[in-house]
Amino acid sequence: MMRSLCSIIGCVLVALWFAGCSESDTTAGIEIGNPEIAQNLGLTAEFSVDYSDAKPVALSKVAAEDEKVVIDTFQLTLSEVRSYCSFYTGVSVDVKNGQQIWPYEDDPAAVLPISFTDGAYVKEAFYNINLKNGGFLKEIGVRFEVGKKEGVNSIYGRIRQNGKEIPFVYEMNNFQLFELMYNHSQIGIQDSAVNLSVEFRVHRFVGGVDFSTAHVNDDGVIRFSKTENADLWKSLNDRFLPSFQCLRFKYTGADGAEYDGFVDDIWEEIVEPLNKNFISNGDFSDGGNEWIFHRQFNGVADTSIVKEKNSNVMRVHVTRGGDFSYSVQLLHENIPLVAGATYKFIFTIWSDVDGEVTARLANSIYNNETNGFQEHVKVSTSGKSFEIEFTPEKTDPNARLDLNLGKAERTIWIKDVQLIRIK
Repeated sequence: MMRSLCSIIGCVLVALWFAGCSESDTTAGIEIGNPEIAQNLGLTAEFSVDYSDAKPVALSKVAAEDEKVVIDTFQLTLSEVRSYCSFYTGVSVDVKNGQQIWPYEDDPAAVLPISFTDGAYVKEAFYNINLKNGGFLKEIGVRFEVGKKEGVNSIYGRIRQNGKEIPFVYEMNNFQLFELMYNHSQIGIQDSAVNLSVEFRVHRFVGGVDFSTAHVNDDGVIRFSKTENADLWKSLNDRFLPSFQCLRFKYTGADGAEYDGFVDDIWEEIVEPLNKNFISNGDFSDGGNEWIFHRQFNGVADTSIVKEKNSNVMRVHVTRGGDFSYSVQLLHENIPLVAGATYKFIFTIWSDVDGEVTARLANSIYNNETNGFQEHVKVSTSGKSFEIEFTPEKTDPNARLDLNLGKAERTIWIKDVQLIRIK
């Protein structure tokens, strides 16, 4: 792993920095809102079949007249909805396996029949879901059981060949149950509510599959199963879960083993762009939104957004440093990383006294291991911009940036935070 720490901007007289920093009545002394005091966030969900090539195209869910493959019946049993969060308060939640937010404790056996082809919309059953619930939301998972209700373990449709429509049945019994994981970047919030769109993309499922070799039974139906058209069935099995537009998935196979994977086109869209800043609100133009201010182990501090010339600056005033450098932390969650890619972390920082802070990129809160870099940055009273180049060892859709600012009493200013992929 290549790592380097170099200063790219020369020292600027501290008097100029202080003269350029001014606080307004609307920003001075306002502390960043931590997740535990955020508003409630409800959930609705829509389930549909989509025939479009682009996403999302809400008007393209109906099959066109010339579609080669049309799905007529696709039903599943929704068995759980789970939230995956980071928590900064004491909770009794297994953060790796998430928190079940539906069904509720008073009806633990509840299930919902879902018809993708009819376009199911779920609102009433989710009346009491609160996605915030004290945590910083990373993902939403929806779990389905296959074959829990008789007759809904197959997809029924038609294949159009040589001017004819041939009925087909695809058996889903390669899967016992599966979970679709929707990344925070796919979760749109409007009016304190999320409508999760769970789409099954037909072109991803059948595109490029040569059905001309399929055996047609005497009853005129093509069956894709373990015993009939088995090679095509296996090909469709490989395509089935990636045909949803979630970021990743987990499933239990017919053999009882556990599997997982990423939906490649969604993942590439999130992580591939070069020179994109993966730090949301890295310029603090939206105040403290997307940032978490955390104090622990006797650390006492507060924050505010101040103006420095034409820039917004995060000011952290540490009145008690606490026992460790991580007694006062400025954190940013949900950074997607690809193992083996090269990134650069850039930020500008200065303080009213010379000292040291720790910058660290960690795996998600599930295991909290360093994945990328950990550097002890020498901070002076003159503003400097630092660059840290790194290559993560593990792929992680939810990495976390830690700026550990504790251990000493001081005031620290931070601006222009960037994390970009350079190759």
